[in-house]
Order: sequence, then structure tokens, then C-alpha cells
Amino acid sequence: MTSRSFVAGVLAVVASISVAAAQQLNRSALPADASPRLADIMEAIQARHIKLWFAGKNHNWDLAAYEAAQIRARLEDAARFYQDLPVTEVTTMGAPLDALSEAVKAKDTTKFASAFDQLTAGCNSCHQSIERSFIAIQTPTAQPFSNQSFAPAKK
Repeated sequence: MTSRSFVAGVLAVVASISVAAAQQLNRSALPADASPRLADIMEAIQARHIKLWFAGKNHNWDLAAYEAAQIRARLEDAARFYQDLPVTEVTTMGAPLDALSEAVKAKDTTKFASAFDQLTAGCNSCHQSIERSFIAIQTPTAQPFSNQSFAPAKK
């Protein structure tokens, strides 16, 4: 074995150990200031809110289910990382998300629109409770994601 092959082998092993270690990183071991900013979590929710609307509007129920689950996960992140948030406001978002999930499963556009309105009202209620009523969420009127199709996938 040449020294060049040996060095290449060692580098490959070190690289794979580094990748494995990074994949197993325990989030709780990170410093407190490594938490995502609340504004960033909320921006992610807002983007998912828009995508959820257009997925439902276009009867792409698989995408709608995915986006609703992502919104729920981001709300859970917000509650976990920012424990000073009014918990009742965050937890009450479960009911509209449950209603959305049921509407999506039923592929019912009327129930979907109603549940979506409840979700939007819940967002605004939370914003008002933390004195951020200047952040007013509404049903999207334009689709800003021109690089994504919201039509259901052809099967």
C-alpha cells in the first residue's frame, strides 16, 4: 500500500466519522442561543400557511396534509423553544389543525376553507394576545411560490 493510498483511506474514515457525528448531534446539547429565532419559526409557519391554502384550493390533498403537519411541528417548536409564549394560544391551534386534517382526509373543500379560516383566526388571536396585532394574517390572494406546482401529482 502506498502512503498516498493510506492517507486517502485515513481521510475517508475521518470524514465518515465527522458526518456520522453531525447526524447524531443532540439539539439539547447546543447552547441556548442556538435556538431558532421566534420570528424565523413564524415566517416558516406563514410560508406553510400560504402553501396549505393553495394546496387545498387545488385539491392537492397530499400536499395539504404535509403542510398542515409542518405547521403543527413548527408550532410545537415555538412552544418548546419559547416557553414564555401564551401556551393556551399555541395549544388552541390544535383544534383548527385537527379540523384541517379531517377536511383533507375527506377531500372536502368547504370544510377545508372553514378550518383554514379558523386557523388564520387562531394565528391572529395569538398575535393579539402577545401585543403583535400589527402582524395580521389573512387568506392568501396570490401565490408567491412560482417554482412550485400546487396541482395534484399525476398518478
